[in-house]
Amino acid sequence: MKRPLFAVLSAIVLIAMLLGACAPAATTAPAAKTKVRVATDATYPPFESVDDQTKQLVGFDIDLMNAVAQKANFDVEFININFDALLAGMGTCQFDLGISATTITEDRKKTMLFSDGYINAGQIVSVQKSNTTINSKDDLKGKKIGVQISTTGAIEAAKIQGATVKTYDTVDLAFLDLANGQVDATIVDSPTTYNYVAKMSDKIKTVGDVFTDEQYGVIGCKTKADLIAQVNTALAALKSEGYLTTLTDKWLKTAK
Repeated sequence: MKRPLFAVLSAIVLIAMLLGACAPAATTAPAAKTKVRVATDATYPPFESVDDQTKQLVGFDIDLMNAVAQKANFDVEFININFDALLAGMGTCQFDLGISATTITEDRKKTMLFSDGYINAGQIVSVQKSNTTINSKDDLKGKKIGVQISTTGAIEAAKIQGATVKTYDTVDLAFLDLANGQVDATIVDSPTTYNYVAKMSDKIKTVGDVFTDEQYGVIGCKTKADLIAQVNTALAALKSEGYLTTLTDKWLKTAK
């Protein structure tokens, strides 16, 4: 006997509902993270350098930027470039951000943005181990001073009466010339100076005290105010969580 049409249609609807319930739920693909181009000069240990074995970028700044990116939910593409070109490129927005032991200054603020400061790293003088005539910055008049180009160390050296300032593309060359007697002294950020003195303690030493008060900041293209705001939010969270102390313990505990 034929079933009534209504009963047949009800059965079809019920089967369709059951099949639908058994089908796997549709998944939504996660949104792709924004890629942020971050410039750095990886010749400035312990903040940024290239690991000899892995050939990967390492250092305080590299760890910090990766942590900031994780907090702010973006991906980092590091661009390794010398410091002078880094500053020039940031001024013309060739990069989104930069992290490279960069001191916040009023002059630099004219062409780029800065995050909040994340570490204090003033300048200090270093000389040959055997030197007994230079005991502080005040003894550098008329001396030959090695500095990295476009750094605040170069700015401070230029203020010294009668000094001959020799600039280098990378800071390691300044310390090598100091060790070999090609310059009388260097003026370099204190954490990096301590790093080199620890490695070359038989040849060079620091003299005097740290004589400037400088904050490093993440730098940004002038059009990236929103991105710098994200960086500041991430930095504040990392500070409150104690992550900057962790980085200091990892990278900056060197002989002074």
